[in-house]
Amino acid sequence: MIPEKIDRYEIKQEIGRGGMATVFEAYDPRFERTVAVKMLPREFMHEAEFRARFTREARTIATLEHPAIVPVYDFGEENGQPYLVMRLMTGGSLSDRLADGPISIDETAVILKRLGSALDRAHKQGIIHRDLKPANVLFDDYGDAFLADFGIVHDTSSTNALTASGSLVGTPTYMSPEQVYGDKQLDGRSDIYALGVILF
Repeated sequence: MIPEKIDRYEIKQEIGRGGMATVFEAYDPRFERTVAVKMLPREFMHEAEFRARFTREARTIATLEHPAIVPVYDFGEENGQPYLVMRLMTGGSLSDRLADGPISIDETAVILKRLGSALDRAHKQGIIHRDLKPANVLFDDYGDAFLADFGIVHDTSSTNALTASGSLVGTPTYMSPEQVYGDKQLDGRSDIYALGVILF
């Protein structure tokens, strides 16, 4: 069932659903703009690991502040359910575009340049995305590419691991060999591998 409101945000429609979150298009009356609200499903409300991942995603995006990373506007809880408010990306995903056929070399170069810059910023801050794939590359009204979904990032500077050693997180098709094998010493090269798979 789609809620009518989440905090002050007036829900218009569901626009996405994954294993760990549901995303809604919503209206923010305070700033009079349309936004995306990402919410942790009720079945994970009492799961400490999922709540921690959700909180970490919000803080990670806010810390990175890069023009090619979908920005976060707000973070909070509604009846115990954490939610994350982000810029609404209306241009679809790279997955959508590829479904219509190959894109040009020139457009590919522009997209890779933006994503590479975003990854460089993240890696310099010790953040590994771990789930790069076409569905997590979104576009705005102007056709600019943005990196999205930092739900399973790995912080190389943190000693508080949210993923058990040897467990598999990410999308296997785009994962580097070391990520598949559950290597705890992942670094930015794993994301670069995934970016190469997307390019291929």
